[in-house]
Amino acid sequence: MFTFREHNYEVFPIMVTNHSALKSINFFLFKKEDSLTLIDAGFDTEECWEALQNTLGKNNLTLKDLTQIILTHHHIDHVGLVNRIISEHPIPVYAHSASIPRLKRDDDFLNMRVEFFSNLYNEMDCGEAGVRQVDYLKQALQKNRSNKIECDLKEITDNRWMNFDVIHIPGHAPDQIALYARDCGWLFAGDLLLEHISSNALVEPDQFGHRMFTLNDHIHSLKRCLALQSKLVFPGHGNLIEEPHQLINKRLEGIERKSNKIASLIESGISTGNDLAQTYYKDIYKQQFSLVMSEIIGQLDYLEGKGRIKKELVNGVWGYSIA
Repeated sequence: MFTFREHNYEVFPIMVTNHSALKSINFFLFKKEDSLTLIDAGFDTEECWEALQNTLGKNNLTLKDLTQIILTHHHIDHVGLVNRIISEHPIPVYAHSASIPRLKRDDDFLNMRVEFFSNLYNEMDCGEAGVRQVDYLKQALQKNRSNKIECDLKEITDNRWMNFDVIHIPGHAPDQIALYARDCGWLFAGDLLLEHISSNALVEPDQFGHRMFTLNDHIHSLKRCLALQSKLVFPGHGNLIEEPHQLINKRLEGIERKSNKIASLIESGISTGNDLAQTYYKDIYKQQFSLVMSEIIGQLDYLEGKGRIKKELVNGVWGYSIA
């Protein structure tokens, strides 16, 4: 694996092959003088653990050389090794404030989140598919208790941390951050931008249980990173991205194309979120229900915000029409 060196920085990428659409699970060692930061922590698997150990060893480093961990967001494929590392080498772990109830698996927050999705799927007229997804979320509350991050988490409260500009880039996750090393134009961007697939803007509640407009957030985050004029993006999955501006514009254009298609379906008389999802995604609706509904709900919020569509609540279900 390549090592990236510029100024007095070094980056040692850890990229573990994954046979899903993600292609790889990426996390990174960032070295500056006597500081060694782990950016994200992969899955909690022997494959990721061995990849971390091998990368350390090849660069004459050990686990004891790590000085801190920083997490771009709370998803399980970015935080998996934290507990194992901390059990052997206690060091600070940093994350956005919105990560903490999710990573600590706060019961009140997670139960609120289940209630949020139950109401949301009812309002989108999802029927049995929505009930099944909510049942899955309820079961996951118990099943995933062991994924709780055991150490104390430190909130990142400043826009500068270590040698990075810290940029809040919600959309894919409400707590997602990017780390920008402005001296060399390197951007560690979590799952904001992936070379081979578009990153999902996942519908989530805020801390009060209100729906976040995640596609709007995702668009804003892409535009923020476009303005940075970064030279190299270190993403959470897939290949590293050189000169990412063209790809960011491609993703933004793709969002607009999808918006136009959804608006056309609404104009044809398809009015509920569930019917739009089934019509647009067909078989994928059953295979990836939660992702599909996130996409459709995000698009509906986006189109409504632009004044292109309007909605009306009838018998507890939102009906959408052209404005």
